[in-house]
This record gives sequence, C-alpha cells and structure tokens, in this order.
Amino acid sequence: MTDLPEPLFFAEGAPLGVLVTQPLGKALDYRAPEGGARTGDFVEVPLGPRRVLGVVWGAAAGDLPVARLRPVGRVLDVPPMREELRAFLTRAAAYTLTPPELMLYLATRAPGLVGGQAMRRVWRAGPTPPARMTEARGRVLAALASYGGAALTMGELTRAAGVSSGVVMTMAAQGALIEGEAPRDTPYPRLDPARPGKALSADQAAAAERLLAGADHGAGDFSVTLLKGVTGSGKTEVYLEAVARCLRAGRQALVLLPEIALTAGFIERVEARFGARPAEWHSGVTQTERRRLWRMAAEGGAQLVVGARSALFLPYRDLGLVVVDEEHDPSYKQEDGVLYNARDMAVLRASLCGAQVVLASATPSLETWANAEAGKYARLDLPARFGVAELPQMAAIDMRDQDVPSGRWISPALAGAAAERLAAGEQVLFFLNRRGYAPVTICRACGHQIECHQCDARMVEHRFLKRLMCHQCGATAPMPTACPSCGAEGKLAPVGPGVERLEEETRALFPDARVTVLSSDLFASSRALKERIEAIAAGEADIIIGTQLVAKGHNFPLLTLVGVIDADLGLHGSDLRAGERSFQLIRQVAGRAGRAERPGRALLQTHQPDHPVIRAILSGDEEGFWRAEAAERHALSMPPYGRLAGIILSGPELQAVFDHAGALAMRAEPLHRIGAQVFGPAPAPIARIRGRHRVRMLVKAPKAAPLQGALSAWVAALHLPRNIRLAIDIDPQSFW
Repeated sequence: MTDLPEPLFFAEGAPLGVLVTQPLGKALDYRAPEGGARTGDFVEVPLGPRRVLGVVWGAAAGDLPVARLRPVGRVLDVPPMREELRAFLTRAAAYTLTPPELMLYLATRAPGLVGGQAMRRVWRAGPTPPARMTEARGRVLAALASYGGAALTMGELTRAAGVSSGVVMTMAAQGALIEGEAPRDTPYPRLDPARPGKALSADQAAAAERLLAGADHGAGDFSVTLLKGVTGSGKTEVYLEAVARCLRAGRQALVLLPEIALTAGFIERVEARFGARPAEWHSGVTQTERRRLWRMAAEGGAQLVVGARSALFLPYRDLGLVVVDEEHDPSYKQEDGVLYNARDMAVLRASLCGAQVVLASATPSLETWANAEAGKYARLDLPARFGVAELPQMAAIDMRDQDVPSGRWISPALAGAAAERLAAGEQVLFFLNRRGYAPVTICRACGHQIECHQCDARMVEHRFLKRLMCHQCGATAPMPTACPSCGAEGKLAPVGPGVERLEEETRALFPDARVTVLSSDLFASSRALKERIEAIAAGEADIIIGTQLVAKGHNFPLLTLVGVIDADLGLHGSDLRAGERSFQLIRQVAGRAGRAERPGRALLQTHQPDHPVIRAILSGDEEGFWRAEAAERHALSMPPYGRLAGIILSGPELQAVFDHAGALAMRAEPLHRIGAQVFGPAPAPIARIRGRHRVRMLVKAPKAAPLQGALSAWVAALHLPRNIRLAIDIDPQSFW
C-alpha cells in the first residue's frame, strides 16, 4: 500500500484550506471552527451569501491575516474523507487535467450530506390486499416488489409507480400499505462469504486458485489480473471467489459493470452466492439510497458495491478488491464533464489503497492485453465454456453472392438458417448496431436530408415513437409529412436500416414468429428492460432484434443462431480503434449463441469476407489478432505504445473558435520540447452540437513523455472569452 500522510489537525482559529465543489480553481482559506478540524473533515463553509459543502484539504495557501478569514461554519457529522481518497482525487485530477473541485464533486454526489442523519416516513407492502385492485394500485405494489420489498418514501413510491400520493394514502388506510419511520441511513444486510458457491469446472477452479494466491501475499498488496475467458466460460463465478476472499478478510469489494441493464441479473447471482443483495450505485437507484450507500461505504456498512463507473468515487472505508467486468467496454470512458476512463482510474485507486484489481473480459482492450504481455498485469485464461456448452461455429455470408432485393437486409442464406432454427423450437438473434428505424431520412424530390437544428448530425427516425431524434443532443421532433426544404408531400424516404426497420422485414419474412426488439431507447426504465430480458430467456420470443445491448452478459438458453446483419458497419472511419471494437463487439454478440447444451452458430453478413478483422473473427485466432493490432500500433507509436490527447474548443461562432485554436497551435513550444506533435486545428467530425461549433486538435507524444505538464504549460497562455470552452481529453477513446 502506498504510504500516505497522517491527517493534519488545525486548532480552533487556525488557518486552513477548504476545497469546495464550486468551480473556483483552488482551495479557499478559512479559520478552523470551535473544536478544530482535521484534513479530510467534511465542513460547511460560507461562500458569498451561501453556505456550501467542502472538505478540509490542507494548510491555508494565502497570506491574509487570520483575523480577516471567515470561520468554517461547522464540521459535518459524516465520516471524514480518508487520505487514500484525497490522494486518489488529487492524482486523478492531475492525470486528466481536471480541476480538483470537479473531482471532489464526483466524490460527493449524495444528497443530504449537510443535513446529517434523520428519520423518514416510509411505506412498505402490508398484509391486506387492496379492497379493489386497480391499475394504479397494482403499479404501487409492483414498484415495491421491484425494489426487493424495501420501504420507500412517498416521493420515491409515487415516482416509481407513476401515481399520486392519494393512491398511496388510500392503500395505507385499507391496510394494503404500512406506514412507518426508518433511519435514513442503515447498514446493508450482511453477505455471507462462507456460503458455498457453484461447483466450478477444473479450469475455473484452477483460475480461482491462482487468483486467490495472487492476493494472498499479504493484506494491502496491490495487484492487477486480466481474467480472460471466452463467453460462457464462467468468469463471474471465478471472480466471485475473489469477492468472497475479500469479504472474509473484512474488506470491501466493488464490482463495476458497463451497463445498468446488466445490474439486475448480476444482483441475483450475488444474492444466490452470498445470501443477501449487495449495495447498488447507478442512475436507477433513488436519491435516498444514494445517500445511504455513500454513508455506509464510509462506515463499512456496505461490504460489496455493484455499480456503474461513478461508484469508483465512493468513500470506501477499506477497499480491498475492484472488479471491472467487460473491461474493454467503451462506456467505461466518461465522455462529458470530467473526462476519465474508469478502468484506468480503478487501477490508480487500487494502487493507493492496496487493493486487488480483476479486469474481466472475453475480448480485452489492447491496452490491457499489452500490459499483460509486458508482465505488468498477471493473466488468467478460461479457454472453454462451462459444462457441456460449446463455442458457436462461425461463418461469413458473402453478400456479393446473395440476391437481396433493394430495401432489404436479410440475405436468403441467413433467412434459411433462421427458418431451420425456428422449426426446431430455438431462438434467433439478428444483430444490428443502429437504433431507430433508419439513420437518414431523405427527400426524393430535392435530396434534402433532415438534420438536427442544433447539431451537424442527421435526425434518426424512430417509428415506434413517431418521432425524429438527434443521437448527439437528444433533441426530438415530430415526423414531417412534407419536406422541410422544398415542401414536397409524400417524398420523404428512409435510407438504411435501423433495428425498427429490420423488425418490419423480419415480421414479413417470418409472419408466425414472435419478434421482439432490444434497444435501450425503447424501455422507459431499467425494470422494464429487465422484465423483457427475463421473458426472452424464458422463451417468450422466437426472434430477437438487438443493438449492442444484447452483446453484454445476457444468457438466453434457447438462442442458437446469431445473424450479424452488417458486419462491415464499424470497420472503417477515422477511429483508431475501429478494427479492435468491431472485433470485440462481433465476438461478444456471437458468443450469445449456444450457451446451454444446444450447439450454436453465428453468421456474419459481409461484403468484405477477406478483411483482416473478419478473417480474425472467423478463425478464432484472437491472439493473432491482438499481436497484429499491437504491431501496427507500435510501428505508428500509437496507444498503448504512444500517447494521445484530444483538444476540443467550442463556441457559438465558428470563426472565433478557429481563431483561438489557430493561435494555440502556433504556440506549441512546450509540446515540441517533449517530442510531441500537434495535428490540427480542424472541424470535429460532428462539427456542431447543441448549437456550439467544435474544433479539434490532436496531440501525439512518446509514451514516456511528461504530457500533462507540457499540456498545462501550453494552454496556460491562452486567454479565452467566456463563450468559448476548451476541453482536454487525455487518452481519448473516440474522436467525434
């Protein structure tokens, strides 16, 4: 474990520095309150006419006389921020070039911290059914059940059920609900690591033994392990053994998942393994639960947290294990606000608190693969599926040889294979990574393509919703009947397929089949998505049409055929990782086939069957693919063998943005001194979002170059007007 300094104590009236969550660029000086304060204490301080939340960060930095400093209002009754977390926020801010106060904001996103502990009125299901069951009353009971029978506040219950408070009060009067009081923040049920887990295969048992041996050198030892296993090999059961060891040692564990949609199924597996549900942290939990988990993480009342990337910033009392499941997933990169990669930040945080890191994936990121190759990370492989399940057979359908009518996308070969599986009572998945009905709507009279008024992006037709939607800013508009440009009626036509359009074609080809679409935009809540996934797994659909959502961790026992509609979709473009991501996504989605005793098959529709990525997918030579990809990146000194930083300037006037970007590019001496190159400025691929014009530059530097210091010196001399913003993206994952 990294040696960290002991907290400093500031006696009453002594000057100290407080970091607040407001964008001020530095800590502010105050006088310590009655009783004094220590570094890490959460405090309430005056800021202008307001009182705001802050953390005692260290000694005062200014030279004002103590008498002129305003006093700290009070020290809050919450566990102080540990030195490990303060060091993590400081180093993460320095690495990502993020103002420290924004990092502190990520670590304090829990409501009610200033108010302290209190009681709350809650409602839970009662012993008596409603006198008359109505749709609204049924939604109330369903909402309570969806939270595992937990008691909810009035606001939480009415929002979850979509009812008025009167419905709740009437049900309480009838005995269908019980009103009571509960502490706002209570410990989570204890997990039992001594409960036996599932019987492991020989490969799983060997991997689990090696994983546990790597963590047994002593409490507080930092280590990183790549757990690479083919889809269906049982990686989850292996790393749950590491979770059990962590809990037996009295430490806390964190499992990061890339999608909220994966949470429900994983929670059930944890409950079956340890006898209780873990704590959850993601956008779907209530504000009350967020505050409870924040406090319980700090007090040790939450043994295991399952969450999205922001769960990494919780104030754990003793974090001993971090699992990053599907570590290759691009959603671990935060692309707005604070720009960070949760996978990399997990490794940083674990290094500071002496924790073990498990990076789990069937198709690891090249960065992780390269670290394992270099010996920086340990590596464990699970080469076979668990039990009798076998990996699917994979083949390409050469679309150049298929007679596919115009406006259709399912080839005769794929349709025939699907018909055979349906006749056998099995399920089929058609995969297309495009939401909506069609990516482009064009006027056949004048050629106009309907675009977003705020962005340089085409509006996507969502026929199910009867709306056009911009997938950049979220703006929507009703579907017009006449061309907005020339006014021609009846001339608007969809171009290209989305999953909704693919559904129309599928229903026409298979009129007797039960067809369902899995796409994130079609479900109002995670609960609705979970219910649909469970129904599919139970056999209540014959053909599933899905976006990348279906590639992530779902197990459909009856699914035996995966058809990738357009395997060429992600192969081209300016993205450095286009080939890598296509390989990962198609291998992952193909792995949905044949997860039980039924053999699976995956068919890739492609116009480029000889493309290196397609050949690598079909051959199954994953190591060969990574070696070839690594050799190409190494020759170009690109990540992970070189460093990149993206610079994005944006503003309401294009010329002003270009002028400031050009001035910045002309003064790149700090970068040249470390051997870095500057490319641009140039319009961003999506040059306008939400009405703001965007100009990009790319900085490329040697791997060992002190990039952050040079970037800071470079942009420090640039004085921007208030309406122009500059963002720095260290290790960019996308280039839009």
